[in-house]
Amino acid sequence: MKVSFPKNKINVLLLEGVHDDAVTAFNNEGYNVVYSPDSLSEDELCEKVKGIHVIGIRSKTKITKKVVDAADKLLAVGAFCIGTKQIDLEACKIKGIAVFNAPYSNTRSVVELAIGEIILLMRSTFVRSTELHQGIWKKTAAGSKEVRGKVLGIIGYGNIGKQLSVLAEAMGMKVIFYDQLEKLALGNAEKRASMEAVFNEADVISLHVDDNSDNKDLIGATEFAQMKDGVIFINLARGFVVDIAALVEAQNSGKVAGAAVDVYPTEPKSNDEPFQSDLSGQPNTILTPHIGGSTMEAQKHIGNFVPSNIISYINTGSCFDSVNLPPIKVGPQKNAHRFLLIHDNVSGVMAEVTNILAKYNMNITGQSLKTDETVGYLITDVDQKYDDHILDELRGVKGKIKFRLLF
Repeated sequence: MKVSFPKNKINVLLLEGVHDDAVTAFNNEGYNVVYSPDSLSEDELCEKVKGIHVIGIRSKTKITKKVVDAADKLLAVGAFCIGTKQIDLEACKIKGIAVFNAPYSNTRSVVELAIGEIILLMRSTFVRSTELHQGIWKKTAAGSKEVRGKVLGIIGYGNIGKQLSVLAEAMGMKVIFYDQLEKLALGNAEKRASMEAVFNEADVISLHVDDNSDNKDLIGATEFAQMKDGVIFINLARGFVVDIAALVEAQNSGKVAGAAVDVYPTEPKSNDEPFQSDLSGQPNTILTPHIGGSTMEAQKHIGNFVPSNIISYINTGSCFDSVNLPPIKVGPQKNAHRFLLIHDNVSGVMAEVTNILAKYNMNITGQSLKTDETVGYLITDVDQKYDDHILDELRGVKGKIKFRLLF
């Protein structure tokens, strides 16, 4: 068979110590894998990306337009995490590069951390533990409360928010939530019409919003003022969502009785850099170094989920879970030949492709087209072999961004 990318010529670059299962998955597929536990700077990546077909990163490596422009063979980028802010999705799209992430694989890990922190803060366990480390014995029930019967307010009722809702309710908490979109409430959870309504009622506030830039400084002095006195506040979402100075002020005034923060507006780029925050030293405050989704189980799930989507895309063209290309889900070819065409979203592309195939008396056995505002993605199966003349004409279709022959 004539194959556009023989597997032993596909080069994969995996950075930031992604799980070993990812390395195994790509190796088992026959790809050439280069693995590094480190992130790379923009300039370093511009050099390394040459000749690479797949890049796998986590949150520290940035796939900028400069990196995309330097990539001469790149087919796909894998974000081994939930967020994709570190990737210029539009630059990848206009070059026909598919981007995949792992939106579900570490949700349980984040939720379990939230549950644990709710209990620790409500019981003042962290404070008592800190005192004992300092040689202070302070056996008291003051400020120690059960979570049962308390109201949990969730801001952002997505995959994480919903799972937190279920587990919190199982512990006896009443759950209320706010989300900009209409979401089906699970169990006995109740939606409120505004964030303010949640703040007015909740004993515990937990943030689980996405990395949309509109969420910058979502929680500031005004929002803290709307919360109940002595509220427990948790941010495992995004660092830029909370005004840290406003949080510190709310803690000092007693408005916030306890806080747990896992994400920060500015974070060290590596474990060798020091961490600085106005939250350091605040009472009844649990600070963790952006490890909400960092469990062995979550990393293993991500290490399997992202490669499976990328391998499927390379082998079949299916990109249903891509975050930047129009989603198409197709199965493997059976007694057919397949080519993929990513193109500018202009009229007449499918007609031009069909006319080329008709001119050579080629029969189309399957065809799928999806478009968004800027690009289209066309997958076509035919039951006859190509010759170079047909391929040259298909590669010359108007608006072509990337043409790929599977076999």
